[in-house]
Amino acid sequence: MRIPSTIATFLLPALLSAQQPGPASAVPPDSTTGRIFQLGEVSVVATKAVEQQDRVSAAIMAAQDKLDVPDALNLLPGIAVTASGNRNETMVSVRGFDLRQVPVYMDGIPVYVPYDGYVDLGRFSTADLAVIDVSKSLSSVLYGPNSLGGAINLVSRKPEKKFEMDGALGAINDNGYLGNINLGTRQRKFYVQGGYSYLHRDAFILPESFTPAKTENGGQRENAYRTDGKLSVKFGWTPNAKHEYVLGYINQRGEKGNPPYAGDDTRNAQFTKPRYWQWPHWDKETVYFLSNTALTAQSHLRAKLYYDAFTNEIKAFDNATYATQNKPSSFTSYYDDYTYGGGLEYGTTRISKNNIRLALQYKTDVHREHDLGMPVRTFNDNTITVGVEDSWRLTDKFQLVPGIGYSVRNNTRADDFIANTETIQPYPVAGASEAWNGQVGLFYLPKDGHKVGLSASHRTRFATIKDRYSYRMGTAIPNSGLKPESADNLEMGYTGRAAKGLTVQAALFYSRITDVIMSISEVQPGKAQMRNAGRAEYTGVEAGFTWELRKNLSATANYTYIERRNLEDPSLRFTDVPNTKVIGYITYKPVERLRLIASAEHNSSRYSTSYGTKADAFTLLNAFISGKVWKYASMELGVNNLFDTNYCLVEGYPEEGRTFILTLRFQNHE
Repeated sequence: MRIPSTIATFLLPALLSAQQPGPASAVPPDSTTGRIFQLGEVSVVATKAVEQQDRVSAAIMAAQDKLDVPDALNLLPGIAVTASGNRNETMVSVRGFDLRQVPVYMDGIPVYVPYDGYVDLGRFSTADLAVIDVSKSLSSVLYGPNSLGGAINLVSRKPEKKFEMDGALGAINDNGYLGNINLGTRQRKFYVQGGYSYLHRDAFILPESFTPAKTENGGQRENAYRTDGKLSVKFGWTPNAKHEYVLGYINQRGEKGNPPYAGDDTRNAQFTKPRYWQWPHWDKETVYFLSNTALTAQSHLRAKLYYDAFTNEIKAFDNATYATQNKPSSFTSYYDDYTYGGGLEYGTTRISKNNIRLALQYKTDVHREHDLGMPVRTFNDNTITVGVEDSWRLTDKFQLVPGIGYSVRNNTRADDFIANTETIQPYPVAGASEAWNGQVGLFYLPKDGHKVGLSASHRTRFATIKDRYSYRMGTAIPNSGLKPESADNLEMGYTGRAAKGLTVQAALFYSRITDVIMSISEVQPGKAQMRNAGRAEYTGVEAGFTWELRKNLSATANYTYIERRNLEDPSLRFTDVPNTKVIGYITYKPVERLRLIASAEHNSSRYSTSYGTKADAFTLLNAFISGKVWKYASMELGVNNLFDTNYCLVEGYPEEGRTFILTLRFQNHE
């Protein structure tokens, strides 16, 4: 490997110059401390003492080379990285709920794809983020609909100094490279924050123990290239400490290949007819406005407006040459989607011991699709949501957090494609679909640093456009009358400082899901249909700790166990989520200029298909070393999958083997 041979060149000077014998803090220096864009946060309550979010900071992401959002989220309890192998998409589940049921936001703005509710999180860089917040069973009703199992919010940065700059340049085996830069300035009445990141990989290297298949001979993974660029900028005007007005812009440009199925499951359609797909472009563009205005000393008004566009192109080829498109299974498909909307939030503490927030939101989703040479099908959904949430301080030690919301979605256009005549005609108009969401949380704060919580919530998810109208390549019958699916969630949790330097957290959770939207086979000969026919239960436990054993030595670990039961048909397995996941890391700073991190992760086996095909259990070890070569720069070497373990998240789609990342980081502050 070429990259490891550069260790002596780049990191050895850092080690030799690290002469300070005294201990140093093991906690990675967080360059974003105090630089979180608070206007982009969405909290279940305004009182941080009872906040229910899990959070990954920019410092942790950088220290462990978490280049994209799924890898960063994987550090948290209750999170499992998942994959759609036949589309080369990387996603996550939250306590067993997928991204249709746990929507993704950027600074509180929805960025999930209107058509199917998913979003390929592997396309989202972490370089310009301050934190990633995950709300679970008690996510705020102010998020709006579809947060059946919580919500994920990617929160950007906000400058605090007259000039701030940081960035990175790096190399990844084999033939991969990365770069990013963030620039910011804070003046008396305005600020500007901008960033650009770029990641390119020709392919990734499979483990040496991988067994060659008919579509994959080992070495470089076939058709596994990717290129992703992201530009973000925002302008903020702060006429005084209680008013803030922000205009933001995000532009993502990506392209990727789709590695073919390389497994041995003969029941999998990809075994006999593998997909040879490529995405020439996967692009998103977002413009948004956020504001906070203090109406009085006890009340405020927040507003948001946004426009989010998503376009992509899929090319399905005849074979592994990726040159011809002559077979009936080959095509070129285009999506051209956009979402626009806005909202108002009024908050007041005028009533003693209460912090009340009321919100009104409106959103329009438009999905347009067509194959090359075919007419365009268009689908429009409009959604209105109202909600109210309160943080009621019952006593100095008890706090009650109730909330209720109502949403209604109306479909205003749905086009059907008539294959025989290659023409478009409208579907019959479906009636409006409505949903109620509610929650209540009771929190006990016995003393500083300790919190006990008990919460219950009722959440809903509207059927997506794909759920209602997709023919699924000729195998399904549309069902425009699908009702929302719902979940009743219970959670009991504790967070506290058990001893000096030791913080622990634990949670028990239970979810009962009804009216689950699922595919029912043979409603007509050879045809399936999506219906509200499922019932399920999710039960689990999370536990974790962070322990600063010494000033220069710390350890963090968490454990998740979850059982998902299909109450309607136990013979059908839930897929993609392991029952058990354990992850932890140790950070050691023997001297001021040197930081060492060792991390480990274990996942139990998981089902890849509802009929029982499994991806085996696996354990990964990773290592990271960072040496400060100058007060404004450091060199870092990361090794992921240190022992070159052969593993899959989805059977037949092997993940990458031992991977080296060499990075130069620089900033204008120590």
